[in-house]
Amino acid sequence: MSLATKLRRVRKSPPEGWDLIEPTLEQFEAKMREAETEPHEGKRKTEINWPIFRIHHQRSRYIYDLYYKQETISRELYDFCLLAKLADANLIAKWKKQGYENLCCLRCVQTRDSNFGTNCVCRVPKSKLDAEKVIECIHCGCRGCSG
Repeated sequence: MSLATKLRRVRKSPPEGWDLIEPTLEQFEAKMREAETEPHEGKRKTEINWPIFRIHHQRSRYIYDLYYKQETISRELYDFCLLAKLADANLIAKWKKQGYENLCCLRCVQTRDSNFGTNCVCRVPKSKLDAEKVIECIHCGCRGCSG
C-alpha cells in the first residue's frame, strides 16, 4: 500500500514537520514494494518474508530514533505516524524496555511460536553461541539481536 493511501486512511492532514520525514518514508515504501514483488524461487518458505521484516524494522527504528534519540520530530508527528501505521507501536514499546533495545521483531519474544516455549535463538547472547556456526532466526532472518 502506498504512502499516500495510508495518509488518506487517517483522514487528517499531516502535522508540521512531515515534509522532513516524507522523502525517507517514500524510500522505505519503494524498498517495501520491491521486496514484495521480488521473486521467491529457490528460497525456503521462511525466507520469503525476511526482507519485508527488515524494512519494517528499519522504518519503525527510523521514526523511533527521530522521536526518542534525536528529538527532531514532535509528539504530534510521532503519534500521526503511529496512527497511520507507518511505525509499529508494539515494537517501539518493546524497544523502550531494558534488554529489548535491539529487538528485531515481536515474533522473536513470543514463546508460543517456538518448539520448546522459549524465546527465539536470535535472543541468545553471542557470547553463549558457537562462533563458527551461523545461526539465523526462522521468523525474520536476524542473526542476533540480543547484543
